[in-house]
Amino acid sequence: MIFKNSNLKALIAIYNNSFSSNYGTTRQLSQVLFARNLCQVPAPRENTNFLEEQLKEVFKFKNTSVSNWIIENKALTLCVKYHKSTKKNKQQILCTLASKYAVQHEAVCGIAEKLVSTESDNERRMVSYERNLRNVLTPDYHWLFTIIGRLENGVKFLVDLRTDILELLVEIKDPDETVAIQQLNITLRDLLLLWFSVGFLHLERLTWQSSCDILQKISDYEAIHPIKNWLDLKQRVGPYRRCYIFTHPSMPREPLVVLHTALCDIIPDSVKGIEEAKVRILGGPRKEVTFLEEDKDKIKTAICYSITSTQKGLQGIELGNYLIKRVAKEILSEFPMICELSTLSPIPNFRTWLLEKLKQDVNTIFTNEEGNYIRSVLKEPDLVSALKKIFNNSLWTRDIEICEALKKPLIRACAWYLYREKRRNYALNTVANFHLRNGAVMWRINWLADPSPRGVANSCGLMVNYRYYLNDCEKHSQNYIENHFVKATEDVISLAMQHEELCIK
Repeated sequence: MIFKNSNLKALIAIYNNSFSSNYGTTRQLSQVLFARNLCQVPAPRENTNFLEEQLKEVFKFKNTSVSNWIIENKALTLCVKYHKSTKKNKQQILCTLASKYAVQHEAVCGIAEKLVSTESDNERRMVSYERNLRNVLTPDYHWLFTIIGRLENGVKFLVDLRTDILELLVEIKDPDETVAIQQLNITLRDLLLLWFSVGFLHLERLTWQSSCDILQKISDYEAIHPIKNWLDLKQRVGPYRRCYIFTHPSMPREPLVVLHTALCDIIPDSVKGIEEAKVRILGGPRKEVTFLEEDKDKIKTAICYSITSTQKGLQGIELGNYLIKRVAKEILSEFPMICELSTLSPIPNFRTWLLEKLKQDVNTIFTNEEGNYIRSVLKEPDLVSALKKIFNNSLWTRDIEICEALKKPLIRACAWYLYREKRRNYALNTVANFHLRNGAVMWRINWLADPSPRGVANSCGLMVNYRYYLNDCEKHSQNYIENHFVKATEDVISLAMQHEELCIK
């Protein structure tokens, strides 16, 4: 058997210890083999027929009295073979699972007819039919997912399996297959929603003394402000910063959601402002400072500047909102002087939206005076082409004249985009929708808050503060979810209204 070099010694030790220390049941031994097999060098391509045979091998034990460890061992083999398969074979077996092992509609109709025709006073028979109806309304693959979930690393396998299902939903074209795959997705999502209830999650604060593998994952997962190096990572888990994660007992050492928070004296209006706040509190730049040296009297504000969900397979399962509120309680108990909770959030896709609006009608973004002035600054008569060209990179943010010319119209347009642009009556921008659902207030739009290439590519460098007033969060959240009301400050609303007036003209 061939192993990856980095895992060879560890796997041999686990395998040997499973015998020398009387490791226990066959089920436990199977779980060791699961971990070992997943680390093997990929075997030659398996065809779909083989995977279908493995599926049949597992399902033939459904509704039998065979010992659980035998069934789990068969499911284990299926998981290992699936893990090694090509993307094409994985998708084909998912389609097979969704069609052949779904709810059998004929059986449902048959039992439903019997239930409807049963006299209401025959309680025993009605209860029996109701139980049978419930059973046939549960797809067979629900049983398979439950079996896999009992395996060690099985929950992680199912989370990754849902990632594959979501990718397949995007690629599939046939409407009937789409319905079947969507039902497969919903069944697995509901199981994961149950298993990943917030009561099962563990809140952990990371520091520079945390395990290297966890810190490396935090660095790899960071999606909003990429971590440059180990020194950058050390600062983000060091004094005047807090980094918290949610983990799950079934996925140890695997962060599910990561939240980075900065401790400041005021609400910063830029990424640079977070570091400037630390310098102000310290009274000047210092190379090293410990947690013991944090000046609690000067810390007035907690800023959540990055939140990342790490598992695509948990999409649609709200974990980030619970993490923010749990972290808020932790920080307030540690720093009772804090009176402001806010975010410094990105505005993904604003640049794309802006360019599309410019293409449709430049006069909805700029007044005549603004448009003429920008043309003179850019020395280009075709304003749309000129802006499209300069927005291709972040170099324009270094030109003071261009920045001044664009500042007012872009902030105005951004306010409209965040406050008024909707999708199914909720905020079009995903980050805005997330925080508004949590009960936050759209507080302030910040010009060139993130002038990095990534920030400019997403939102022309703009960022937004969402304020969390903990006593009002529930009220604001309910008003947004039920009445689609966006809670925003007068400044943001005024900017949005200015854009509306321009569009009317």
